[in-house]
Amino acid sequence: MSVSTDPPSEEAGDDASPGVSPRPTHRLRDSAVVVLVALLLAVLLRLFVVESYFIPSASMEPTLREGDRILVNKLSYDFHGVHRGDIVVFSRPSTENCGGPVVPDLVKRIIGLPGETISLSGNGHVVIDGKLLHETWLPASNQGTTYPGPSGTSYDLDHPYKIPSNDYFVMGDNRQDSCDSRYWGPIAKSLIVGKVDVRIWPLSAFRFF
Repeated sequence: MSVSTDPPSEEAGDDASPGVSPRPTHRLRDSAVVVLVALLLAVLLRLFVVESYFIPSASMEPTLREGDRILVNKLSYDFHGVHRGDIVVFSRPSTENCGGPVVPDLVKRIIGLPGETISLSGNGHVVIDGKLLHETWLPASNQGTTYPGPSGTSYDLDHPYKIPSNDYFVMGDNRQDSCDSRYWGPIAKSLIVGKVDVRIWPLSAFRFF
């Protein structure tokens, strides 16, 4: 990258004479500033705007597969509300008790919104406020295969469950292999890190959500 310099001054010493390049130390200093600014921007982007995540399990198949990499928009819900059908990354709730390695963040889909009553129909479809939910985001093979969580909990969907205000009921798309709100209840909005916007890896499966 070329850098323009100030015109030489008649009062300057030999270093400022016409045709003389800036000192190497000046170039090193400028390069260091550029690198530091770039690093700062990268850190700020990761902290406040967007971050990549790795999918470690099959709970969101076939939408997201194990090994996929996604980009999460951390500012999305600063500009609009949380929508049903959104795929979100959220901090692990304290009630999560599915066993296995403890991970700090989970990825699921928003199914129930605050204040709604959620349950299952007799054939395994999700029911919201007494109406069948048409889950257009699921392939036909996954529709009608929702199972309740462990019996005895208030949110296992064997019986209608009213979602508290400011909470969201989340499920994985792979209903047969997802430990989610059916097991440990809804999540608070404050736990949501952001909305999944893009799958960036593998390149052959690149897509926006």
